[in-house]
Amino acid sequence: MTSPPDTAPQGLIRDSGLAGLAAAAEVGVQGASAAAWLIPISGLVLVLFLVVHLAGVSLALLDPTTFEQVAEVLHRQPWLPPLELALAAALLLHPLLALLRSASNRQARGAVAGPQRSRRDGGLEAAAALAGRWAPWSGALLLVFLVVHLAQLRLHRPAAGAELEALLAALASPFSLGLYGLAGAAVGLHLLQGYESAHRSLGWLEPGNRERIRWAGRALALLLGAGFSVLPIALVLRASLAAGMP
Repeated sequence: MTSPPDTAPQGLIRDSGLAGLAAAAEVGVQGASAAAWLIPISGLVLVLFLVVHLAGVSLALLDPTTFEQVAEVLHRQPWLPPLELALAAALLLHPLLALLRSASNRQARGAVAGPQRSRRDGGLEAAAALAGRWAPWSGALLLVFLVVHLAQLRLHRPAAGAELEALLAALASPFSLGLYGLAGAAVGLHLLQGYESAHRSLGWLEPGNRERIRWAGRALALLLGAGFSVLPIALVLRASLAAGMP
């Protein structure tokens, strides 16, 4: 008498396969959810750093003596290395997660027939939409600038009282001066759309505050973009004028 075929192993394989797919899907959903808030949070942390950094570097133009004193005190603080590591983590995490999310969204959408059009009208709305499309390029430029900047001023930290001298030495190269100016413009372009986008991703953008957040982002983009673009040029011009004085 022939016994019926044993289908239990096949059923177990099928069930375990489905369970594995379900677990993978759950991990994917959790990963997407984590990225959805890690990207804007890391971005806002970097924006806060840029505001503080611009205020500090502006002292180099407004009051060089105070700038050197602040830099000397800051570099002696025990919390500075952990803070720099946290900022480095945010700098790496933000673009990496943004690229992964962009690839995931592109895969989910599939091929799109024809170019995507913005729903925003002209003027600043169109500029913000354009900034969003250019965000990967402005972000890439900022990463290039960061590597150059760290190599110039942080891998070999200037001695106490020589911070401004080291900065001016770096800016003496036309390539560096141009890169610093372009990086400032990239910051402004990135923030023109990114500030509002971060608030939207975190669920903080509502009909009642949408316009305030939008205009705050534009003002911040103008402040940081213009500040980081103009400041290096102003420092070089002042140094040149001072060198030409009898």
